[in-house]
Amino acid sequence: MRALVQRVLGASVTVAGEAVSSIGPGLLILLGVREGDTEAEAAFLADKCANLRIFEDADGKMNLSALEIGGELLVVSQFTLYGDCRKGRRPSFVQAARPEMSEPLYKRFVQLCGETGLSVKTGEFGANMKVELINDGPVTILAEKEAS
Repeated sequence: MRALVQRVLGASVTVAGEAVSSIGPGLLILLGVREGDTEAEAAFLADKCANLRIFEDADGKMNLSALEIGGELLVVSQFTLYGDCRKGRRPSFVQAARPEMSEPLYKRFVQLCGETGLSVKTGEFGANMKVELINDGPVTILAEKEAS
């Protein structure tokens, strides 16, 4: 499972011209689920994202987590995080989990993030979404946990 985590001042998701959700300061998390992933990977990454110390403290050092600043999370399903473009010009997505497997793990990840006490919003699974963000820093981190 992969989470591309971006520190944002704000982010939003629109589907078919309609606003689905938006957040203020916090994290935009693009979540990719791989074949073979389980709830263990979702739990590991939910904890990692909630506690990732990428927000600045009073001294300007990245030393605070979303939990500590009261940030919000916007979680968007992103199967293309498992796009493999090492061969040819068209990415292969064979490592990405099928929707029937990835959707329940995506929802479980969202639930686990919410159980930390953070406000969590989502995109619309499987939809063609327009994601807007104001990347703060910019700070973008790739967090990953491969199935055991």
